[in-house]
Amino acid sequence: MNTEQLQQLDLQHLWHPYTRFSAQRAGLPVIERGEGVYLFDREGRRYLDAVSSWWACALGHGHPRLLEAMRRQSETLQHSILGNLIHPRAVELADEIARWMPTPERHVMFASDGASACEAALKIAVQYHYNRGTRGRTRFMSIEQDYHGDTIGALSVGYLEQFHRAYDGVIPRELRVPLPDYETGAGFEPTRRLMEEHGDTLAAVIVEPLCQGANGMRMYPAQYLADLAQACRERGIVMISDEIAMGFGRTGRNFAFEHAGIDPDIVCLGKALSSGYMPISATVVKDELFATFDDEREQDGTFYHGHTWCGHPIACAVALEALEIYREMDIAARAAKRGARMTEHFRELEGRPGVRDVRTLGMIAVAELEPAPDSRARADRIRAALLERDILVRPLGDVFYLMPPTIIDEEVLDGLCRDFVEILRKESSGS
Repeated sequence: MNTEQLQQLDLQHLWHPYTRFSAQRAGLPVIERGEGVYLFDREGRRYLDAVSSWWACALGHGHPRLLEAMRRQSETLQHSILGNLIHPRAVELADEIARWMPTPERHVMFASDGASACEAALKIAVQYHYNRGTRGRTRFMSIEQDYHGDTIGALSVGYLEQFHRAYDGVIPRELRVPLPDYETGAGFEPTRRLMEEHGDTLAAVIVEPLCQGANGMRMYPAQYLADLAQACRERGIVMISDEIAMGFGRTGRNFAFEHAGIDPDIVCLGKALSSGYMPISATVVKDELFATFDDEREQDGTFYHGHTWCGHPIACAVALEALEIYREMDIAARAAKRGARMTEHFRELEGRPGVRDVRTLGMIAVAELEPAPDSRARADRIRAALLERDILVRPLGDVFYLMPPTIIDEEVLDGLCRDFVEILRKESSGS
């Protein structure tokens, strides 16, 4: 089947996520294979995957060790439920994940996607209070414009108007605080006031640590996480760190919460957990919470929650190999080093007319342009200009960012940043 035939079938049957019909009708690239930091279409054209295929492929594409782990596991056990059964890879991966945490006293609930990990975290927080005999702690708090997935429960703590307004009438309205701004002096006070007012009803606080992904890569200081963790401890509120996009080195630390020196009660993982090779996510829970779910108590505390693909053997095998590779390459240190190079390149955009802000965090580099009447058309122009240079990006409104695979060579990274900065500089100045 040739490219034109595939594109025609695509129009007839495939519903693309976060994709406008107009873009689909224009004809989308047909990606056939991946290798390293590149994706290749059916004609052999090579594209640099500058966003790690939705922030997941930290080890790039076609990594031989991950492919071998997939092949090896597929020959012995393809799928097995974890309800009242054990299989080795799930146990080994849970143990390995626990060892990545500040302390290893954790239990891990697996699923296949980030939204499911966050849903489990929210439910665990509510039932934890219930199991302890505390009633009325059923509400959640999050930062305005956080994103935690597209299920209804996740939307209740991660509502973005530009994406989710059609569901406004069915989404529970949880408590939201403004994005922290310590420069203006507001700092933690808005959050503190809300927690004081509603503390007796709050089951948990969930945050995207340090960087809001889908909300234009908005960043805030680590001090907020430290203040939040302390306030949660004082009030007996469960703290959930959604590390699905930020985890495994992306910010220059293994996990973003490490910048604040804290230890969240629940950590949600996904995306880079398997380097994007298999759908898998994890909800990592401190043992002191887990212990309340014992059924040999006055009341049955069992967590009646699950997922068909919970601990999928092949996904677990790939994730185990990915975590071993991350340790060997010291992925956080590597990301910090490459992130410093990205920061140097992006400084060329600071203070330029038409550029509202430039910000970086580890291997995330962001240039936000001033809003314009033709912002959408401008984003399409910039994306097309980068595509002409074989660079794949996904702008977020007026926000243009790079999150390339962590394995990217320094020379390739420098070339990517130079092309990106050059195109943004021309577009922001109108030349």
